[in-house]
Amino acid sequence: MGFSVGVVGKPSCGKTSFTNAACMTDFKVGSYPFTTIDANVGVTHVRAKCACLDFDVEDNPQNSICIDGIRLIPVKLIDVAGLVPGAHEGRGMGNKFLDDLRQADVLIHIVDSSGTLDSEGQEVAAGTHDPVEDVRWLEQELTEWILGIIQKDWRRISGRVRAEGAKLDELLLEKLSGLRVERGHILKAIRDSDLRAESADQWDESDLRRFSSNLQQIAKPIIIAANKIDRPTAEDNYKNLTEEFPDRLIVPVSALAEKALKDMDRKGIISYIPGGDDFEILDSSSLSSGETAQLERLRNDLLSKFGGTGVQEILNRAVFEYLDMITVYPVHDISGLSDSDGNVLPDVFLVPKGTTAKEFAGYVHSDLMDSFLHAIDARTKMRISEKHVLQDRDVIKIVSTKGSK
Repeated sequence: MGFSVGVVGKPSCGKTSFTNAACMTDFKVGSYPFTTIDANVGVTHVRAKCACLDFDVEDNPQNSICIDGIRLIPVKLIDVAGLVPGAHEGRGMGNKFLDDLRQADVLIHIVDSSGTLDSEGQEVAAGTHDPVEDVRWLEQELTEWILGIIQKDWRRISGRVRAEGAKLDELLLEKLSGLRVERGHILKAIRDSDLRAESADQWDESDLRRFSSNLQQIAKPIIIAANKIDRPTAEDNYKNLTEEFPDRLIVPVSALAEKALKDMDRKGIISYIPGGDDFEILDSSSLSSGETAQLERLRNDLLSKFGGTGVQEILNRAVFEYLDMITVYPVHDISGLSDSDGNVLPDVFLVPKGTTAKEFAGYVHSDLMDSFLHAIDARTKMRISEKHVLQDRDVIKIVSTKGSK
């Protein structure tokens, strides 16, 4: 898990409930601000079609889970302290929040779509707070955070570009690498801002702010989870969000419903696969008439209406759309599709689209990349070179001077 998904939002919006639902953890949840002081780190899963379906084999997953041809793949999830306006100046848990945020590659912004919390996370009458405001100020806080880091050293950076001809992207990369910002992110943000790197000494504050805003959108992209979608007034607010931000991915979510379904699945009362739009009751004797009725309401008013609770959908879209990941399966025995212990399709790795066979060897083990000779495609049984670009659900055997994987 070389990347992380961050869960952000104002206090009491449901961040920790989302994390508990996604990771099946029991982190402390409260109805008051700053219940989360230190970042909660858990392991969730994204779901993908398993390669076992392509080869019509029964697999034995070791680093993941397979249920009826759906592979659930572990992903690191970070639930950070609640953010309030002025966090970049240290308000609330701002400094702690922003430090934790450095680790995340994509952010899920949990928004209270019921409108029952003000910007500080305090309860107000239902529908009196507009969630649109939450989206605006959180993104502004992130922009100001990045801007503040750049401005602290901007005179030296822009001076070196002017006097020495130094490359701006390289200087900014040195400054921002701790934020998991990449050189490609910086170059794209410069282009999107309609700025010229060689004229950095002429950039004014508005230029720097525009660059910082674009860099935030590229290096720390945000997906919006319209949480508490099953509460009164939430649907209207969700529609307002989609109208106000037509270019953003906004997913209706009920974190509490997802957690309830997973709890009942774990107890054997129902059968539920995360991300599913339905469930099967296995033990009706364990349910009271009220619980049965509640499950039916959940099925009709949430799962059928929105296609699920939204928790799995937003995780999947964060990883496969925003981070552009694919799944690749390494095997030792190309005929049996197994490892050296006979486990069929034992491991699956999430790697960026465009990963080559040799680069993938490095994900499996650094020694394999250093000693890489070639790989073999399980579908074609043909040898592939180190520069061969892998595709989603590829199954390959890596051959190296130190053996094969």
